Amino acid sequence: MRYAEYLERSTFSKEELFGLAQGNLVEDAPAEFIRLPAPPMLMIDRVVELRRDGARGRIVGEQDIHFDDWFFQCHFRGDPVQPGCLGVDAVWQLVGLYCSTAGAPGSGRALGCKEVEFSGQIRPYDKVVRYEVDIRRYSELKESGSAVAIGTAKVFVDGEHIYTVKDAKVGMFRGIAYPDYPARSQNSKGGIMDRGSSS
Repeated sequence: MRYAEYLERSTFSKEELFGLAQGNLVEDAPAEFIRLPAPPMLMIDRVVELRRDGARGRIVGEQDIHFDDWFFQCHFRGDPVQPGCLGVDAVWQLVGLYCSTAGAPGSGRALGCKEVEFSGQIRPYDKVVRYEVDIRRYSELKESGSAVAIGTAKVFVDGEHIYTVKDAKVGMFRGIAYPDYPARSQNSKGGIMDRGSSS
């Protein structure tokens, strides 16, 4: 698809999300363009709703559960459950995708959240996890070219509300991608992303 079409999308299929992860969904993408995590770290199978209203918006993603998903095989033996941190990561993935479809270039990075409250779990014979994220603020930082979005998510499994992630924050940053991995190069080491603000 073309970038102009990408910016107007309100849904994404599993194949399209996989294309974003591989870097080949948008044929005329900007030089610095989002990459979603590739499977098995891609925690969403489809986006069923995406809308923007100024600095606010909403994005809703779904994840299909399979009894043999990789995390059930190791977390835990004899007590399989999807790690809660993977659900939080799914929320961050959706907030990053929201930023990208709002036109923010760069690499997405999770910047934190205020609270996570768990009241349920995801087990091997559940069917669908639904991540409903209400974006309360989206801002573009003109000086740096970065963008930030903050949203609160409700997570449901088969229609039951099992946890809440409050004020999940994702930033989009230019110049931090590491496309020549595993070569040693400018971005081959981590640490503070904006060295100019650390002094």
